[in-house]
Amino acid sequence: MVGLGAWSLVGAALIILLLPRSLEQCGHILLSAPIVHLGDQVMASCIINQNCSHLVTEWQIVWKLEPELHPRERQQHLPNGTLQSTITLPHLNHSRVLLSCCLHWGNSLQILDQAELQAGYPPIAPHNLSCIMNLTINSLVCQWEPGPDTHLSTSFTLKSFKSQDQCQTQKDSIPDCVPEDGQSHCSIPRKHLQLYQDMSIWVQARNALGTSISPKLCLAPMDVVKLEPPTLWALEPSPGVAPPQPGCLRLRWETWKPSLYIEQKCELRHQPRLGEAGWDLVSTLPARIPEYELCGLLPSTAYTLQMRCTRWPLPGHWSEWSPSLELITTQRAPIVRLDTWWRQRQLDPQTVAVQLFWKPIALEEDSGQIQGYLVSRRPSDQAGAEPTLCDTTELNCTFRLPSEARGVLLKAYNAAGSSRPTPVVFLESRGPPLGRLHATAQDPHSLWVGWEPPSPPPQGYVIEWGLSPPSPNGSPMTWRMEHNGSIAGTLLQENIRPFQLYEITVTPLYQDTKGPSQHVYAYSQEMAPSHGPELHLRHIGKTWAQLEWVPEAPELGKSPFTHYTIFWTNTQDQSFSAVLNASTHSFVLRGLEPSSLYHVHLMATSQAGATNSTILTLMTLALEESELHIILGLFGLLVLLICLCGAAQFCCRPRKYSLWPSVPDPARSSLGSWVPTIAAEDIFQLPSLRDPGMPPITKITVLEEEEKKPGPWESNDGSGTGSLSTLVQAYVLQGDPRVPSTQPQPQSGNSDQVLYVQVLGSPTGPGPGHYLRCDSTQPLLEGLTPSPKSYENLWFQTSPLGAPEPLVPHPEDDSIFEPLLDFPLLQGLRVSGAEGLGGF
Repeated sequence: MVGLGAWSLVGAALIILLLPRSLEQCGHILLSAPIVHLGDQVMASCIINQNCSHLVTEWQIVWKLEPELHPRERQQHLPNGTLQSTITLPHLNHSRVLLSCCLHWGNSLQILDQAELQAGYPPIAPHNLSCIMNLTINSLVCQWEPGPDTHLSTSFTLKSFKSQDQCQTQKDSIPDCVPEDGQSHCSIPRKHLQLYQDMSIWVQARNALGTSISPKLCLAPMDVVKLEPPTLWALEPSPGVAPPQPGCLRLRWETWKPSLYIEQKCELRHQPRLGEAGWDLVSTLPARIPEYELCGLLPSTAYTLQMRCTRWPLPGHWSEWSPSLELITTQRAPIVRLDTWWRQRQLDPQTVAVQLFWKPIALEEDSGQIQGYLVSRRPSDQAGAEPTLCDTTELNCTFRLPSEARGVLLKAYNAAGSSRPTPVVFLESRGPPLGRLHATAQDPHSLWVGWEPPSPPPQGYVIEWGLSPPSPNGSPMTWRMEHNGSIAGTLLQENIRPFQLYEITVTPLYQDTKGPSQHVYAYSQEMAPSHGPELHLRHIGKTWAQLEWVPEAPELGKSPFTHYTIFWTNTQDQSFSAVLNASTHSFVLRGLEPSSLYHVHLMATSQAGATNSTILTLMTLALEESELHIILGLFGLLVLLICLCGAAQFCCRPRKYSLWPSVPDPARSSLGSWVPTIAAEDIFQLPSLRDPGMPPITKITVLEEEEKKPGPWESNDGSGTGSLSTLVQAYVLQGDPRVPSTQPQPQSGNSDQVLYVQVLGSPTGPGPGHYLRCDSTQPLLEGLTPSPKSYENLWFQTSPLGAPEPLVPHPEDDSIFEPLLDFPLLQGLRVSGAEGLGGF
């Protein structure tokens, strides 16, 4: 049994190894088209042979379009016994891709067959076809632009034929010219050409999707000939020929030998070798005269020249530009104005040393290059050669002259000649001086020097400036001449360095004399002071300290101080500061703590910056024991005095009212026991009742009794009763008690009326009245009838004119309502039944 199982495994393995090789010959792919337009549809079929169809009946055929898998659309058995699987690719978006027909074999795919799909575009017609007859290689070279990429293999062919009647009639054909891959030009050899006969030329482009041709070109090879450039040479001067004028160049050229028989014209271009100037073109130079003189150039300037030629007057192409030729134009004598200045120093009574300075000012754009300067002295007889004092290329010269000499001659020269002599006259200082010469720094590299012009105004000024003291290398003073005598200042920007002291000299120049020279010193830029003043402690106390400092002496080149800032810090890192004027040299620190340590420093500020002084550390004095006792004693006395004054004011002042209202309970008190004490001066006494022992009345209700004769205080006509009722009600109704009411109140039947007590008695009876307490517990002070305020004076009313007047009863009325006003709470009660109060 074991042997049979082993043989089974071996057989299966052999089948697995042999099956892929056998499947390679089982299927093949058929395509609708192997090359299509990009984006078009492609259909493919995979055919399984009849011999292999029994192996794949149970397996699924899949398609693979790299790198994606696509399921089959349809699988069927054909009548001839083959198995067919088809797929449709709706849009082929790859220019080149492999399509595979595969079978599932276990966990892998077995490829049955593969086919390559290509997609692209048909060729676009080539354009910009042009041809040149190159006599160097004796070929007609044509080139074109192939157009956009088609994604397919495209071939180009240059086709042509000989013709006549301007290419209307075709004659002999010319062999096609096929360029190398990737090139867009091709050459037709001279042996296939007739140089003066027309020929038709075009380019054909072809790929698998189509063919296109360019527009045809009709030409004769010699009409498109391109010559080789000529060779330029400088024309050497000859003995019998005058040298070229300044600003001119002479040159010659030699044409290309194979083109000697061709009529030509040439062009010349030139530009300065230095600078950014463009090319200037000189056209129509006949080739048969190979010499030319070019003028109008800058003298003594190097130029670059190039030349090209073409067939003329017949058609042709311009040659390339020739190799460059560099020539230098001839010089011209300098055309300049020389500004001069001098210094003299007497050596002895017969000799004076002169240091002469000058500056050339060009009068024209092409003033000529200067090679040197010549200083000479003309003899007094004006005859003979001028003795030379200096021959230099510098802009200054030192020489000696006799004391009686009054001038020299200066001129500039080069190989072409010399400029006009400039006379230098040594003027004497007899003119008026300048006024108020001053100088200030504009920035680190410039100085402004100003002055007040003298009267009459001079013809110009000479300004000199240089380092002060002079530098060790002995660099000369810089100077400038101003020819405008009306100006009042100028800006110096030449040879100015920052943080340097400069000596500036200004000299006015007049017609035949000069004014005295004046000097001024200025810094191009001032620096901040190197260090600040040193702080010193002058006096110190327990809460103050006086500091002083000595201001630094002014330094040249150092900006003066504009202000000081003093800083002090305690041990708790609390910082304080104060800003002081530059004229302040001392300061007192106040508000310090006794026996405390402080750090103080001073910052000095100028326009160029700020600098700090050294830090000063100080400690304030401590308080003495006696001073501490005095301070504590004074503080205790002050607190005691405040307490005594407050107590005296609280206890001794008269109290007209309590701090809070005293509201007795009417249910647990009698009328006499809770009446508050009223100062005697506050009781308003009426003439009819002056008995102080009479108890106050809270609520009066007159009981009905038999009608009697009127008492001594009653009025027979009843007017007194009416008056009393109205007057009393004016002080017990709601509202302001000081404003009498003109409307009488109802006597009874009021639901809001509250009775606390009723007084029983007869106005004519001899005995005292009796009262009955009410059992009501309603508060005596009701919201609608509050007690009068402490500031309300019931004894005064306001007159119509606005002035207060006392409320004094009229003598004719002889009313008896005084007891009602003695009790403040009674003002909140309603008085009713006052008809019988006339005899009370």
